[in-house]
Amino acid sequence: MEQLKSIENLIENFNKLPSIGKKTAERLAYSVLDMSNEDVDEFILALKEVKSNIKTCQICGMYSQEDICPICQDENRDKTTLMVVSYPKDVLAFEKSKGFNGLYHILNGVISTNKNIGVEDLNIQSLLERIKNHTEIKEIIIATNPNIDGETTALYLNKKLKQFNIEITRLAYGLQMGGALDYTDSLTLTKSLQGRHKLGDD
Repeated sequence: MEQLKSIENLIENFNKLPSIGKKTAERLAYSVLDMSNEDVDEFILALKEVKSNIKTCQICGMYSQEDICPICQDENRDKTTLMVVSYPKDVLAFEKSKGFNGLYHILNGVISTNKNIGVEDLNIQSLLERIKNHTEIKEIIIATNPNIDGETTALYLNKKLKQFNIEITRLAYGLQMGGALDYTDSLTLTKSLQGRHKLGDD
């Protein structure tokens, strides 16, 4: 029996979400049929609101409902330490670990020749401008994922940041090579942060 067109469309759209395979997408689509009209309306509203209400922080690039995110607004954060991460979800991972009290800068990706993502596609220029305009920053922690693209990005950032009189460090590993920060447990993240090392000249 062929899928009904409306169900097929819903399955295809669930399938667009990361880590959602065809079988899971099918299960989710059919579960919608069991929902009340009120629950479906709430679900639709939540999807619309997240697209219309969420923006990126003008300073760090983190998701926020305001122009400046709560982390950048927090006067109790350590403004001398800036952690550079690839994606907003990496910030969430470190915030859950409660092992870091500095500020963040989100690149919104990594350098990847396979995906045709270059330096110009990332928030690197805004990072350089931020450091130039905020002389209280004393340390940059490069916290890209421990894989080929993450290491390539870290090495490029290290070269660009040498123009500033600041310490440049990299997370200790600790972290599994080829892994992702947002899937790493809080203890490992905290230990990798505590054991960070200064990046060399190569």
